[in-house]
Amino acid sequence: MAFPRIVIAALRGGSGKTIVSVGLIASWRKRGMAVAPFKKGPDFIDAGWLALAASRPCHNLDTFLMPPNQIILSFTRQNPVSDIAVVEGNRGLYDGIDLEGSTSTSELAKLLRAPVALLIDCTKSTRTVAAMVSGCLQFDPEVSICGVILNRVAGPRHESILRKTVETYCKLPVLGAIPKIKGEAFPERHMGLVPTPEHDWSEESIQKAADMAEEYLDLDRLLAIARGAPDLTAASEILDKETDLYAEKAPRPRIGVIRDAAFQFYYPENLEALEAAGAEIVMVSALSDSGLPRLDGLYIGGGFPETHAQALAENKGFRQEVRRLAEKGLPIYAECGGLMYLGESLVWDGVTYPMTGVFPVVFGFSKRPAGHGYTIFEVEKPNPYFEPGVQVRGHEFHYSSVLSWEGKTEELAFRVTRGTGFADKRDGLCYKNTLATYSHLHALGTPSWAKAMVETSSSYQKDKAQGLRPKNANMSQGRGLHVIRDAQKK
Repeated sequence: MAFPRIVIAALRGGSGKTIVSVGLIASWRKRGMAVAPFKKGPDFIDAGWLALAASRPCHNLDTFLMPPNQIILSFTRQNPVSDIAVVEGNRGLYDGIDLEGSTSTSELAKLLRAPVALLIDCTKSTRTVAAMVSGCLQFDPEVSICGVILNRVAGPRHESILRKTVETYCKLPVLGAIPKIKGEAFPERHMGLVPTPEHDWSEESIQKAADMAEEYLDLDRLLAIARGAPDLTAASEILDKETDLYAEKAPRPRIGVIRDAAFQFYYPENLEALEAAGAEIVMVSALSDSGLPRLDGLYIGGGFPETHAQALAENKGFRQEVRRLAEKGLPIYAECGGLMYLGESLVWDGVTYPMTGVFPVVFGFSKRPAGHGYTIFEVEKPNPYFEPGVQVRGHEFHYSSVLSWEGKTEELAFRVTRGTGFADKRDGLCYKNTLATYSHLHALGTPSWAKAMVETSSSYQKDKAQGLRPKNANMSQGRGLHVIRDAQKK
């Protein structure tokens, strides 16, 4: 399969990979090319910027969350509608969570047989840059490093020395030299860039990145390298058993997805998996909608509800509708920011904001991450979406933590074997057909999730149509807590 592609990698995080990747994508789009953007790793925010630059969804490729054949399948699915693929790496080229670097950008590049453009932060360095590049070349000769992009170059003299040094000692072409650029076109918060929905001048930032790429990068040579990538042979045969499970059944269960500036972290594959399993996706907003439409299920992803806490709190009708439907047994699945929204309240900058109150939890925030990295949890308690005994891989990144909770950790559905979780190495708050967790999962790594979400929503739909009380996967957990809490309020 001829699929022009290139990986943008670096020696460490914070080297400028996202801005260079966004600039490349935007520049090639201006040339009339269809660019397929990909982000290595679980990151949502960088993926949002890449998607905005490409004007199409960005798919994540993660060797921890999903098996190699699913990565190749996800990647090659974009081939028929793309002229080129740009993959932004994460952290340093060889960085991973184990000694073998199995989750590194380098292993992904080898899996995709993709050429790598290595971005180097050249601050206060000259010949040492060549030493670092040489080390990367020798560390794993199977990684196809095809050129170097110099970043944060001090001036023409500095650039000249760097070019000659890299080309002489490393025998690699210099594919661009970017000077130190003043100004904050891409503001940062928490663990990276500010999400695009919160960025009023995102289009201006994209244009600045494109201008940078066109002025300082050798776009023609980068394109030639991408087009010279070897044919990519897909995994032998991949059976997508989750596709069209409900194709012959009508009506399809309607699953709402809260997607707005407060809740924006969704992998495209997760929504695609729900649709493939038979769901009709309905987009709703917790910020602007007064209530929920007719739904058979609800998916609340991550985001930054804290920065929109006042608006979420003021939309009382929407909050009350979520709570009411959760009590009636509406299937709800929530991750991270969605978990916080289902809590009693959150405290932000000293102010307490009421949330939906599905769970009796008060969340607070710290300046340092409370949970950050890959997660593994084992399912131990009954719940609507995972069989007990199943092991699920995901990731978490949050600055929030539990200030108060009226529950007990042994009631939580998951035992966390890697990561932080909700409390005491446990996660998974369950109430009736609502399940909420700090972990984000990827549908390609956990294909059973979409099937279970749609099946639970379909059962709820059928029970409503027959005038029956919807079945609840867990009727007891949390019920006594709500009774106590409501009595205290009265």
